[in-house]
Amino acid sequence: QVQLVESGGGLVQAGGSLRLSCAASGSIFSIAAMGWYRQAPGKQHELVARISSGGITNYADSVKGRFTIARDNAENTVYLQMNSLKPEDTAVHYCNAVYRADSYWGQGTQVTVSS
Repeated sequence: QVQLVESGGGLVQAGGSLRLSCAASGSIFSIAAMGWYRQAPGKQHELVARISSGGITNYADSVKGRFTIARDNAENTVYLQMNSLKPEDTAVHYCNAVYRADSYWGQGTQVTVSS
């Protein structure tokens, strides 16, 4: 079983930065992929960024060039550096991990960007 704990959310002004962290714990040998998803009120759950154990990354078009995802495989931790934040980035952000064909989710961390 994988437990995911997120941190780093908060309130920032437009143009500011935040760094989200997600640490996985439990009986873990290797996590295939980790990433961040978000959901804003009235909008669908969407992928923000994802990284595989091999370092292959995917980003939502809306965050390319602004966000960077990184992973520490040894520590089973994923980070999301968010720069040039926009009000439309406001959402609850959820960490995700894929382990042994199962998908695990964190409790979520709120990111709020004011104009």
